[in-house]
Amino acid sequence: MSKLTALALSIAVLGGFWAFLALGPLAGSVLVWAGFLAWGCYFHTGGDNAALQKTIVGMVYGAVIAGIALSLVVANPLGLTGAVGPAVYVGATVFLLVIVAGQSLLSVVPANVYGYAATAAYALQTPTVDGVGPLASLTAVNLTNPVLLVALSVVLGAIFGLASGKLAGVLAK
Repeated sequence: MSKLTALALSIAVLGGFWAFLALGPLAGSVLVWAGFLAWGCYFHTGGDNAALQKTIVGMVYGAVIAGIALSLVVANPLGLTGAVGPAVYVGATVFLLVIVAGQSLLSVVPANVYGYAATAAYALQTPTVDGVGPLASLTAVNLTNPVLLVALSVVLGAIFGLASGKLAGVLAK
């Protein structure tokens, strides 16, 4: 079997299994799409053990920085009006996504950005129910917290990326 066919088959099988887990037994505990983002990031970053580490650390770091940005937007400690407050808080925090790139585990800036974007998108696009939603859960120590939910999802997604690469190697032989 060709390497491409083996990789396509391994991703198809494990991707289906990931979707089953994320939409079934782990529903509410992981986000299927965030796992797939990490899976793609793993391969984009090189598809090896270093890529696994950099994907997980970078994406989780991005999620944490997004959580800080969201907390600042909600609290608005500078009292900035209109769109100025969010712009200032986002600008300050995205600076932190890139400035750390000199550190090996945070050197893949796209991974950092993917984690930030996934967390911000989930928190801002998920509707609240009776005033409870991701923005109201930024300090929760459970999976209603968008930072923790995205972090768990990307860790598992990156691990599924590693597993699909290993399975493809077996199938190609």
